[in-house]
Amino acid sequence: MYGQPIPVLTVFGIVIAAVATVAVGIYGVRLARTTSDFLVASRSVGSGWNAMAISGEYLSAASFLGVAGLVAKYGADALWYPIGFTAGYLALLLFVAAPLRRSGAYTVPDFAEFRLGSPRLRKLAMLVVSIVCILYLIPQFQGAGLTLNILLGVPSWIGGAAVGIIVIANVVGGGMRSITFVQAFQYWLKLSAVAIPALALIFYFFGNDRGHDVGAPAPPTVSEQTTVEITTDVVVQVSDPVTVRGGTVDGYEVDGSVRLEPGRHTLGAGMSMILDSGAAVPVVAGAPARNSDWISPGWGFGGPHPTYQVYSLILATFLGTLGLPHVLVRFYTNPDGRTARLTSLAVVGLVSVFYLFPTLLGVFARLYVPQLLITGTSDAAVLLLPGSVFTGLGGQLAAALVASGAIAAFLSTSSGLLVSIAGVISTDMMRGRILDFRLAALSAGVIALVLSLAVVSVDLSRTVGLVFAVAASTLCPLLLLGIWWRGLTAVGAGAGMVVGGLVAGVAATVSVLGGLSESVAGGWPAAVFAFPAAVSVPLAFTVMVAVSKLSAKHVPADIGRIFTRMHAPERLGMGSDRVDDLRGP
Repeated sequence: MYGQPIPVLTVFGIVIAAVATVAVGIYGVRLARTTSDFLVASRSVGSGWNAMAISGEYLSAASFLGVAGLVAKYGADALWYPIGFTAGYLALLLFVAAPLRRSGAYTVPDFAEFRLGSPRLRKLAMLVVSIVCILYLIPQFQGAGLTLNILLGVPSWIGGAAVGIIVIANVVGGGMRSITFVQAFQYWLKLSAVAIPALALIFYFFGNDRGHDVGAPAPPTVSEQTTVEITTDVVVQVSDPVTVRGGTVDGYEVDGSVRLEPGRHTLGAGMSMILDSGAAVPVVAGAPARNSDWISPGWGFGGPHPTYQVYSLILATFLGTLGLPHVLVRFYTNPDGRTARLTSLAVVGLVSVFYLFPTLLGVFARLYVPQLLITGTSDAAVLLLPGSVFTGLGGQLAAALVASGAIAAFLSTSSGLLVSIAGVISTDMMRGRILDFRLAALSAGVIALVLSLAVVSVDLSRTVGLVFAVAASTLCPLLLLGIWWRGLTAVGAGAGMVVGGLVAGVAATVSVLGGLSESVAGGWPAAVFAFPAAVSVPLAFTVMVAVSKLSAKHVPADIGRIFTRMHAPERLGMGSDRVDDLRGP
């Protein structure tokens, strides 16, 4: 977009979203006076507000941009992303929300020490929470950079830095009390930003009789001559001959234009591809090339063993939700266990409604902007789709609305993650004062921002899926077994978290660093590196149970009292909050 006129309405939408976020945050800062306000909003958030806030922070860049991009690229199998993201809250509702709130803890590490009486396990849990949150922050900042680069043509680092500064300022200023209002507001902004364009495209779709294209046995095509700029190195599957210009093709420098014959080709960043009107669009290697294959399950997400990929993804997204620190910490803000359970129920409804629209936008992206399937940056589908279909003022307004929703997605999720990190670091490594919380938030925010600029950016939902795998392999078994199995010991919990975290964490690190997985000799190793949950999650549970049985003499002596506190109704008065003393500065 360099050299092109600046889209004024898009800039206006982005600025309005950012200013509104800061303004709502400032309002919340006025109400944040004690340490309890910063950590858990003094446990005074009702189920309605909390459900909106959880939905606001949970619907991240992966949900707003990544789901539509993956649906456009991989079709039916990609539907497991939104399904898994939503279904995880059913498990939270049934197994975690109320007992976790009744424990009186205010962070996951605090729960670990409450349940198993081990300061060492608390430190380990603190380390895992920090790693999960940092890994989750990286794609948020990268998504912001991608968004501003596509919409405004500015360097990617500027978008990440801008979002990082706003998030750090909001969290440092008011902690949990402040971002509760921000995230509730941002849920409705994000819902509007995907729902309105999706509904408009439904009318356009049926008005132009494109229904027959969705399941056609032919590949996606462009309706007019299109020049596609290749922004990242990518391997594509070519169905019909196409012309490319400049750059590197299959390892050789191209001087001028060259015609690619059908087959698989490696394209280097910086080159362009010319598609004639009606030409079949190449797709990223491994993705379904024909629309009839695209609407059928079983193709996976590229690479070997597609069935394993899908089941591993289901396991990661469903159980990973139970271990996300920025989601769990919000249940500590509810007044009691009943309210926490009502919050989970409301979140299922709010999140389900939202995910209808990115799925639709993914379908429309394959029909109307199929050229994005070439570049490997299909996350841009939501951003470019409205302006590509609608012309004039309507298209500009739709593009501005989508841009504001994208910025809201980055801001809300990043805020929740930063509060989680600051909460555990300030209470476990520092003295737990407001000043400590602010210093921890500032340090963690800067570290995540620097890492987001240093590592390779991949599909947002794919990156987040890896983070879910880490959470599902560490904090999820700790919570499920800690809440429902009396035989869990601190040694067993620690061993399971270390083993599961190492397996999933190594795979996530390899994928985030980029390129290393290509050196693995295909087959099962490559599949496990890309989708580790099907290996790491059962391994973590097995190790926790086995080691706990071997160390059964270390089961806490007061296990009966602990279980009564977690599972007895509040009206019996069996427990009290562990943050009642957090009132000072």
